[in-house]
Amino acid sequence: RSEGYPTQKKGEGSLPSEMLRSVWRLGSRRLFCAEALAKRRASEVKNLVSEGETKRMNLFTAINDAMDIALEKDKELILFGEDVKFGGVFRCSIGLNEKYGTDRVFNTPLSEQGIVGFGIGVAAAGARAIAEIQFADYIFPAFDQIVNEAAKYRYRSGNEFNSGGLTIRTPYGAVGHGGLYHSQSPEAFFTHASGIRVVIPRSPAQAKGLLLSCIFSPDPVIFMEPKWLYRTAVEEVPVGDYRIPLDTAEVVREGDDVTLVGWGAQIKVLQNAADAAEEKIGISCEVIDLRTITPWDEETIVKSVEKTGRLIISHEAPQHGGFGAEIASTVQERCFFSLQAPIQRVCGYDTPFPLAFEKLYVPDKLKNYEAIVKVLEDSA
Repeated sequence: RSEGYPTQKKGEGSLPSEMLRSVWRLGSRRLFCAEALAKRRASEVKNLVSEGETKRMNLFTAINDAMDIALEKDKELILFGEDVKFGGVFRCSIGLNEKYGTDRVFNTPLSEQGIVGFGIGVAAAGARAIAEIQFADYIFPAFDQIVNEAAKYRYRSGNEFNSGGLTIRTPYGAVGHGGLYHSQSPEAFFTHASGIRVVIPRSPAQAKGLLLSCIFSPDPVIFMEPKWLYRTAVEEVPVGDYRIPLDTAEVVREGDDVTLVGWGAQIKVLQNAADAAEEKIGISCEVIDLRTITPWDEETIVKSVEKTGRLIISHEAPQHGGFGAEIASTVQERCFFSLQAPIQRVCGYDTPFPLAFEKLYVPDKLKNYEAIVKVLEDSA
């Protein structure tokens, strides 16, 4: 039970309206326990890479390292999913069954609904669980369990019970040859559900620190891993246990003329587009990694747009109903008098993800560069 979070005693009937108003943030805000409501700024995170021991890792080995640390730290934590015992299809759990045994790292039947439902039960009983959905494209059979059970468990019980110990890991996004059933980016579907976080890392060091924060978060989390980066993203990663605060965006590149916002694998694309804009037309772009999709860090984005006056949002998911629309709407409301041009969205098309035409579908460097040129022309 979270300190300072009022609970409903058995037999007291419905929750008083003043509790709903004062404790739970409804509407456009998301519902999370009191421990997580205080915003921690990204500036508070120390530069661990420059200050301590590091090891060169790619994305999947950084995720493996994070789960290894968590399993060692919490003796009741369990890890499960399809083929997880053997390391998983992307090898993220390789070696963990041998180290911690089949009681803690094990395979499940091919049932996404069962995997998540089991994880909710484990978390509700007071333990922590890492449930792997092998591809985000196949998370939909578990949709009801996620949005109607995991996300609402604390609310519906007046904080008598919760599923805060559950972390759902799943790879998402384009991979070069995945086609329509192994390439989707479904993050926006889950942002309607108050009470569950959606977190997406951009790199190995980010993945490790964010995953550890998710595992030990007091709220259920969907942790979506950009599978394009599992082996292609390589960098120095701090050794040992460290946590990157959730709910905070990060300015990964400072600039003055245009704000570029994205998450996951799209951050590298935006950085390349920013490089092109600087080299070809002398434009300085500020690149922001949202990191936590919900609840998202409005203040960092607003502060940047107030400075630059221009905003481009880019994600692999289809444009219609994508989370970029929520960001655009909020910035339009809060930065109306600062905007010098209409907000641009550079996203996937409103079609199934194509196999033969994947290169045409994805919002690549060129499409984002063209959007930068357009917002400058529109503000001229």
